[in-house]
Amino acid sequence: MLAARPQTLPAAVAPVLVGSAVALTAGSFRPLPFVAALFAALLIQIGTNLANDYFDFHKGADTAERLGPMRVTQAGLLAPATVRQGMIIVFGLAALVGVYLVAVGGWPILVIGVLSIAAGVLYTGGPWPLGYHGLGDLFTFIFFGIVAVTATAYLHAGVVSPLAWAASVPVAMLVTAIIVVNNLRDIATDRAAGKHTLAVLLGVQATRAEYALLVVGAFVAPPLLWLAGLAGPWALLAWLAAPLAITPLRTMLTGEGRELNPALKGTARLHLAFASLLALGILL
Repeated sequence: MLAARPQTLPAAVAPVLVGSAVALTAGSFRPLPFVAALFAALLIQIGTNLANDYFDFHKGADTAERLGPMRVTQAGLLAPATVRQGMIIVFGLAALVGVYLVAVGGWPILVIGVLSIAAGVLYTGGPWPLGYHGLGDLFTFIFFGIVAVTATAYLHAGVVSPLAWAASVPVAMLVTAIIVVNNLRDIATDRAAGKHTLAVLLGVQATRAEYALLVVGAFVAPPLLWLAGLAGPWALLAWLAAPLAITPLRTMLTGEGRELNPALKGTARLHLAFASLLALGILL
C-alpha cells in the first residue's frame, strides 16, 4: 500500500470524472466503460508509482537524503525485484482491463493504452527516461490530463467534442502542478543525481512561477468555457475550490525542501476538488 502511494490516486480519478461528465451532457454515458476506465486509470497510476520507486532507486535519485514521502525500495522495506514484479503485474492488470476498453472504443483506445503504459514506465525507466530530461511535466500534462479526459469522453461517445478538449486543459494544469511540487522540493538532490527535471533546468524562481501559472490558469478556464459557449455558467462552480489553492500556493512561493511536502497533498486535494466541481458544473 505504501508503494502504491494511495494519496496520489485522486489524480487518476479526476480526469475520468470530467470526461464522463462531458459525455453525460451529450447523452452518451455508458456505465461499464466508466467503471473500466476508472480502474484502468487507477492501475496505470499505481504502476507508474511503482516504476518511479524502482527506477529512481536504481538510477541513484532516491537516497538517504530524500526529502519527499518514503519510497519503499530506497527505505529497504521491499526488495527492488519485488517492486519491479509488482509494477509488471499492475501494468498487466491495466492491459487486461484495456482489452475490454479496446473492444468498446476500438484501435484509438489500443494506441492510447499502449502509449500511456509506456509513458508510465519511461517516465523514470529505460535508456532515456523522460523525467530525467526535462520532459516529465509535459508528459504528465498530456497523458494524465489531456489524454485521460478526452479518451474517457471518447469511450462513452465515440467522438471527442470541443468541450472535452477544452475541459481537459485545466485538469492537465493541476495534475502537472502536483509534479512541479515534487520537482521543486527535489531540485538539489535531483541535480546531484544527474536527474535533469524541468525544475532543475529552470531553477527555483522559474519553477515557483510555473506552479503559480498552472494553478491560476486552471481557474481561468471555467469562465472561458462559459464565454465560449461550451458550458453553462455552472462551470464556475469550480471556483469553489479556490480556497484550497491558497495554502499550497503560498507554500510553493516561499517554502523549501521538506516544507513543500504539505503543498504536495494540498495540490492533489485541489486537483480532485476542482475536477469534481467542474464535472458537476458541466452536468448542470
